[in-house]
Amino acid sequence: MLLPWGTSLKEGQIIVKVDTRYFRPTEVETLLGDPTKAKEKLGWVPQITLEEMVAEMVREDLSIAQRDDLCRKEGFKTFDYHE
Repeated sequence: MLLPWGTSLKEGQIIVKVDTRYFRPTEVETLLGDPTKAKEKLGWVPQITLEEMVAEMVREDLSIAQRDDLCRKEGFKTFDYHE
């Protein structure tokens, strides 16, 4: 295969190598954040409460579920988020 910039490749030739040291787990057991540093160094303060954020996230998840359900009923494929 000849690439646009004049370099040719042979079948099976490695052109990109991934260093597995930089892989992160796909599933994390516990996600925990501490906003203290952002507050101290940046003067950041939250604009909504935790309860408001959770409600917003639930509304969005419900909206996506309703959209996907409608798409499936109309014969379209949707992502399976629980694979």
